[in-house]
Amino acid sequence: MFRMGLGAVAVIAVTVVATVPASSAPPGSQSCPKPPALPNQWASQIDNPYLPLEPGTTLTYRGKVDGKNVTDVFAITNQTKLIEGVNARVIHDQVFRGGNLVEDTFDWFAQDADGNVWYFGEDTKELDHGTVISTEGSWEAGVNKANAGIFMPAHPAVGDFFKQEDAKNVAEDCTRIVSLNASVTTPFVSSDNALKSEEFSLLEPGVLDNKYYVKGIGNVAERTVQGGSDTLDLVSVTH
Repeated sequence: MFRMGLGAVAVIAVTVVATVPASSAPPGSQSCPKPPALPNQWASQIDNPYLPLEPGTTLTYRGKVDGKNVTDVFAITNQTKLIEGVNARVIHDQVFRGGNLVEDTFDWFAQDADGNVWYFGEDTKELDHGTVISTEGSWEAGVNKANAGIFMPAHPAVGDFFKQEDAKNVAEDCTRIVSLNASVTTPFVSSDNALKSEEFSLLEPGVLDNKYYVKGIGNVAERTVQGGSDTLDLVSVTH
């Protein structure tokens, strides 16, 4: 699924390097570290510089998926969902193709007291002319042995390698941070200080995505660089 998985926070700041270790495994390798245990303390808001999720904010992206033009609307709602005792922020993510809604997803994020943003799962539906044809990829932390994963560390460093999604045979995305001063340009923003990550799924060998994050905005671009040619670029932010 090519979407904001953005895809999307007790890990204490001084132990982030231990829980999000650098690894010498090559991009696309079929393993990555298991997520750490959930911390006990959580923040009331998500203000990680690389992934601020302020309620009432909507980010709109445009690009191509499977050679077709798409628009992705990523709306940060005022709603929360209680998952494993944590009030996770609800994100409503909708993908449109040719004016038709083709994917409708609710994502759940939360930030711990030290600033790490965690991903607690998603309720996703694929649609064809208004009819749900698949819910593949849906999962929730604490259900069927699925675990929340760190989506964005509080203090990201080049070489950090972590598992964002840990739902066996359903969603198993892994991420490596490869640069903190990458260049990226979209219709909305241009930066030479973007965080660049490499992302792959244990369930999709051979596919590798680059994602770019800009401080104060969040995810601004996605590129499939191996196993496809999908693109997504941030075109507007409204509050």
